[in-house]
Amino acid sequence: MASSESRREPDSAGFVLPLLLLGGFRAIIDELHAELARQGHPDLRPAHGFAMQAIGRSGTTATELGRRLGVSKQAAGKTVDRLESLGYVERIDDPADARRKRIRLSERGSDVLARSAVIFERLRRRWATTLGEERLRDLESALREMQPHAHFPLDSGSWFGA
Repeated sequence: MASSESRREPDSAGFVLPLLLLGGFRAIIDELHAELARQGHPDLRPAHGFAMQAIGRSGTTATELGRRLGVSKQAAGKTVDRLESLGYVERIDDPADARRKRIRLSERGSDVLARSAVIFERLRRRWATTLGEERLRDLESALREMQPHAHFPLDSGSWFGA
């Protein structure tokens, strides 16, 4: 007699759930970046979004950015170099320590985050139209319940690369 495990439909096998979650994430992020490209930001990559979120409105140092992203200070510095060359961040003197530089979002960086917020809202509305608002709220509630952290981890890019 076959166990219930072996009779389970392939669509409900344990490995399918993370793939579905990843697929939903990718669908949203790919659509976000396609729209950002249409709006004049073709060089942005998902990792840049994580970095800009980790930099935040108050700015940070390369060491702290590396900690928030789960990468070395050197890797964070390379990301900052790229974002700076694209005009999304700038380095400024740290008022607390003249030997240290702070990284902050430039006007272009703040603009792209504001645009992203608008696009994310549009994408959420589309999901609500497709799934129904109640089902989407239930999904969001269930995902919050299952997330072990009170915050959203920004180190996902380095976590995948590990």
